[in-house]
Amino acid sequence: MANSPFEPKYQIFRDMLTRARTNKGMLQSEVADKLGRNQAFVSKYERGERRIDLPEFLEIAEVLEIDVTAFVLDYTNQLRNARSDVKT
Repeated sequence: MANSPFEPKYQIFRDMLTRARTNKGMLQSEVADKLGRNQAFVSKYERGERRIDLPEFLEIAEVLEIDVTAFVLDYTNQLRNARSDVKT
């Protein structure tokens, strides 16, 4: 079974990355410039048209000044909460 980028686990991840960017007050184009990519790269992973791998995530985290450990813990908690919401 393929992992759809629209599954809840990826939606949570994308939402968290998008929120981190907007909380920094950055536009997609600004993140893309710092990554040496075009704006479409950021748009595509935020919309779920493209998945990012770990090295790309770490580059994005650096640009957005994300504490990776805290991000992963937050993601895990949100995922756990989403799963428990589905069960109830």
